[in-house]
Amino acid sequence: MTFDEKLDAWVDAHFDEEVRFLQELIRVPTPTPPGDNTPHAERTAELLQAFGFAAEKHPVPAAEVQAYGLQSLTNLIVRRNYGPGKTIALNAHGDVVPPGEGWTQDPYGGAIVDGHVYGRASAVSKSDFASFTFAVRALESLGIPLHGSVELHFTYDEEFGGEMGPGWLLRHKLTKPDLMIAAGFSYEVVTAHNGCLQMEVTVHGKMAHAAIPDSGVDALQGAVHILNALYAQNTLYKNITSTVAGISHPYLNVGRIEGGTNTNVVPGQVTFKLDRRMIPEENPAEVEAALRQVIADAAAQCPGISIGIKRLLLANAMKPLPGNQPLVAAIQKHGQAVFGEPIPAMGTPLYTDVRLYAEAGIPGVIYGAGPRTVLESHAKRADERLALEDLRRATRVIARTLHELLG
Repeated sequence: MTFDEKLDAWVDAHFDEEVRFLQELIRVPTPTPPGDNTPHAERTAELLQAFGFAAEKHPVPAAEVQAYGLQSLTNLIVRRNYGPGKTIALNAHGDVVPPGEGWTQDPYGGAIVDGHVYGRASAVSKSDFASFTFAVRALESLGIPLHGSVELHFTYDEEFGGEMGPGWLLRHKLTKPDLMIAAGFSYEVVTAHNGCLQMEVTVHGKMAHAAIPDSGVDALQGAVHILNALYAQNTLYKNITSTVAGISHPYLNVGRIEGGTNTNVVPGQVTFKLDRRMIPEENPAEVEAALRQVIADAAAQCPGISIGIKRLLLANAMKPLPGNQPLVAAIQKHGQAVFGEPIPAMGTPLYTDVRLYAEAGIPGVIYGAGPRTVLESHAKRADERLALEDLRRATRVIARTLHELLG
């Protein structure tokens, strides 16, 4: 048997164990918010210990976590050193959005139905806790000399932007790999992604009794005027196109609105939160300045209205670094062999915490276990699921890639 065939055979022989590992990870809830994620890190470390993998626990200080808006956060690093050579990091995040409504399966049950495992984070990205862990185990099963190291980075802050996950590990110089692969999907290798600007806008008016509305200033009417001006930008954004395959144009979404005190009171304050996705070619400072101007101009047209604007998140776009080519080439080669079809290198309209590695000068790509599209995975929707066959094959691809780069 070739080394690739031996890796595939090991993955197949241990696949039931890999699925059970993933089910255990799904069954420890990590909804973020509220972001009480240390219990999951503890359970993950315990499960890894059973494989002989010692996980370093790096708890972020409670004061930092709470100021950030989360409850508890412990990041994990597993270091497997095989000798002199490059260090390749494999990163996946355990924090996820809350399950929401409409599930036909228990969102934290890990049920197997029709060849899929169901549960929040089954696809994004506890699946790659499993694929990366078992790929490393498969690699080590060969019992051959290897050159370099592998690090597993299991972090818990992707949903809030990554500053307390990979960002915290990098800032504290706890890791500096040469290359990295981050959790992704199986049918493409992602080399670039959008940036994201999130802002909170507070519209101030003047409360009044609904029976005498002219004695007040309706903050909600002011907010509606501002929102209409913002939504009009989406039409203009369609004229700004990216040259990166897989990324189209910028867009804006308002995901949360709250305000007012009662139905018989003219609302004196309304707050909304917006999300502006930026293509890699855009300048984040210019994007933010333009948005602030749109909001200010619209507010100025509403007598008695004042506004406050707070930036919540600025996540830069991920741009490909030249050194990622060995990763791209290896994943494409082994992906085509395992999946029987070409694995294109492209961008994605998502934003991720992988950008933090790129900003630190670490070339990386996004690849892992998952379907062709986010829509198929039901990520951030009811009934998130992962096809077990995609998990199996992605594990083979990662194992083969590590062998090619370290063998």
